[in-house]
Amino acid sequence: MAQRYGGKYSPQGSQNAPDAPGPYQGARAARAGARVNMLFLWPLPLIWQAFTSPPVQMAQYLVALGLLMLAAWLTREGVLAHEAYDARKVARRPRLPRKILGSALTGLGLGVAGFAGFGAIEAVIFVVLGAVLHGFAFGPDPLSDKGMEGVDQFQTDRVARAVDEAEKHLAAMSGAVKRAGDRGVADRVARFQAVVREMLRTVENDPRDLTAARKYMSVYLMGARDASVKFADIYARNQSAEAKADYLSLLDDLETQFGAKTQKLLLDDHSDLTIEIEVLRDRLQREGVRTQ
Repeated sequence: MAQRYGGKYSPQGSQNAPDAPGPYQGARAARAGARVNMLFLWPLPLIWQAFTSPPVQMAQYLVALGLLMLAAWLTREGVLAHEAYDARKVARRPRLPRKILGSALTGLGLGVAGFAGFGAIEAVIFVVLGAVLHGFAFGPDPLSDKGMEGVDQFQTDRVARAVDEAEKHLAAMSGAVKRAGDRGVADRVARFQAVVREMLRTVENDPRDLTAARKYMSVYLMGARDASVKFADIYARNQSAEAKADYLSLLDDLETQFGAKTQKLLLDDHSDLTIEIEVLRDRLQREGVRTQ
């Protein structure tokens, strides 16, 4: 559906009006793009090689194909996990080093194909080259936790579970509005999700905020998800303008509430820091140390 351009440079816009933050502000290009997808394509000629070879070699080529496909899947999942790790200030290293395993399986798969087509020496060369080149192309997985110094592990685990649940609700909202087929609504949902994710990052940075934000991250987001599903069902059937207006009004209210709560969390964190500084200054003064 066509959408009227309404920026500040449009005839109805104001040159002095500030641009509203876009839904993709701060977003980065996904790493899991064409380069990763090509890993699923280039082993496919092994199918032809397998079914034009004797039975033993056919089995070897098919094993090589399976190993390379598994390596491609692990690499893609590892790249996505690395993106999620980089997007957060506080994060745990992935439990399974998928990209490293992908490098090993790539080398093993090429080695099996090399043994089937050439011999043992060539197979060793293929193993080493495949694993090394894959490692250089995609890099290793994160091997250490980030921002976890002095943070209670139990609290961070609770935050991680709450954030993962909130992300599931946001993904369900995105899937629902896609069924509605209205680009304007999809953009509005994306802007709301950007505000929600700002709260999620705030809670990740200070797990003590989880108690205050839990209702927003669970109950309110669950309600927003259910409302999105119901709106998509109605709007996909009859393009109801009333349902669209009600849904957008709900998003406005929710965005205001989430934004206000995030600002309150940030102010509370600043107040806690101010208290800590004042307590430290008083203690230094009692011990005879002058502070500026």
